Amino acid sequence: MTIFYILLLFIIIGAIIAVETENLLSAVICIGAIGFGASLLFLFLKAPDIAITQIVVEVLGLIILIRATIARDLTFISGDREFFGVVVSVVIVFVIFLAGIIVLQTLPDFGTPAFTKASVPASEAYISEGLEKTGAANLVASVILDYRAYDTLGEATVLFTSIIGATVILRKRSRKLLEESE
Repeated sequence: MTIFYILLLFIIIGAIIAVETENLLSAVICIGAIGFGASLLFLFLKAPDIAITQIVVEVLGLIILIRATIARDLTFISGDREFFGVVVSVVIVFVIFLAGIIVLQTLPDFGTPAFTKASVPASEAYISEGLEKTGAANLVASVILDYRAYDTLGEATVLFTSIIGATVILRKRSRKLLEESE
C-alpha cells in the first residue's frame, strides 16, 4: 500500500506543477506524467484493461497537446539546468521504476490465469447472483450493462475519441481551405 500512496503523491505533485508552471510545454509534460502515474495505479489495483486504455488515451492526448503547444509556445531549452530540477527528475523516474517493479512482482506467473487467485471467479458470481442482483433475465446483457457498465462506456468513449482524433489529424484539407477554394 505504501507504493500506492507514493504514486498518489507523485500525481498530486505533477498536478500542482502543471497548474503553477508558466511554460506550456512543461505543463503538458506534467500532465503526461500524471496520466502515466494513473496507469501505474490501475496496474497496481489489478485493472490492466483500464491501464492499457489510459496509456492509449494518454499517448494520443500528449501527441495532440505537444503539437498544439509547440505551434503556440516557442520555448528554447538552454544548456543550463538547475541542480534541484535534475534531482527531482531522477527521483520521479526512480519512483516510477520501483512502482513498475512492484506491480510486476504482484502479477501471477506468465501463463497462469489471473482468476485462479480469486476466491470466487467472476463468471461463477455472475451466474449465481446475476438474476438476484440485476433483475435481468439475460445474463450477458446484465454483465455488459450492469456489472461492467462503466468499463463498456469507457471503451466506447475511447473508440469514439480515437476515431474523431484520427479524422481530425489525418484529413487532407481543412474546412477553411475548402471554403476558400469554393
